[in-house]
Amino acid sequence: MKKTKDVIDTPIVSPYRGSEKTADMVRSQVIDRWGEAVGKRFNPYTDTMPFSCWLKFGFQVKKNEKALQSVTFIEKEDSETGETKTIRKTVNLFHKKQVEKITKQAI
Repeated sequence: MKKTKDVIDTPIVSPYRGSEKTADMVRSQVIDRWGEAVGKRFNPYTDTMPFSCWLKFGFQVKKNEKALQSVTFIEKEDSETGETKTIRKTVNLFHKKQVEKITKQAI
């Protein structure tokens, strides 16, 4: 079990890798859903994460929330030819407005 101080001192940071193109793609979806003001404050490092990351930090996605779509590119080496291929993968993200702290009743 973690100590309270460890939980408080642990920053909530997403696995975002820093691509401005994907940040802009998600920012435009945030603006469409919650308006320009939320879009201007959007920080891809702390505001959106995949479902599994929110769980890791003790949050759950609210019922009936729809994911924001993003993409990432993964390099994979072919075991037979040794060639490296870049694969496009869709990532489902949830904004901090779509999650809530997990309570004992929810467990």
